[in-house]
Amino acid sequence: MLLALAGCSILSDKPRSTSTIYAPEPTVQADPSWPKVDWQLVVAPPAAPRIVDSLRIAVRPTPGEVQVYRDAQWVRPPSDMLVDTVLRALEDSGRIGGVARQGTGVASEFKLFFEVRRFESDYAGGALPSATIEVSAKLLHVPQQKVAASKVFRQAVPSSSTAVADVARAFEQALSNIGGDIAGWTLTSGEAYRRTLPPAKP
Repeated sequence: MLLALAGCSILSDKPRSTSTIYAPEPTVQADPSWPKVDWQLVVAPPAAPRIVDSLRIAVRPTPGEVQVYRDAQWVRPPSDMLVDTVLRALEDSGRIGGVARQGTGVASEFKLFFEVRRFESDYAGGALPSATIEVSAKLLHVPQQKVAASKVFRQAVPSSSTAVADVARAFEQALSNIGGDIAGWTLTSGEAYRRTLPPAKP
């Protein structure tokens, strides 16, 4: 079931051509408590270690040991899946003036930065793994070039079995959960910071 990452293969992102490709489709339901804001947001390209942001599906069978599932891969790198989930959550919520990726030419008052720290199936000493995602997020107020808020988000959703397909489904739920957490936090934190600013001069 598992193929150890060793030597140069740790940095390799070339899954076998016969791999099963998993494409999670996370969905996020907007929370009624999320504020409606009139400012715009740009999401910067996320940072992530190469071993975390690989098409290979990482698994941690024991603490300090990272392996990958044999003949299985993600359809896109984890950082792309995470950003897409957050963007879609914000767009579909109808609670923000505008949101886009950096580089699209959209002028924004806030910019969201990510660092993907973990995206792995973690046994954590148990019989079944959990889809574990950990993300550090920072919200920058662009006009002041000041960090308005920062937070570390973590989701660990248990898989129903050790089968890779069930692990992938657990990741789908973990992405939904963490995407909703980040979207709601972004709206709430950005609006709270904006209210601390002096009124704009006429």
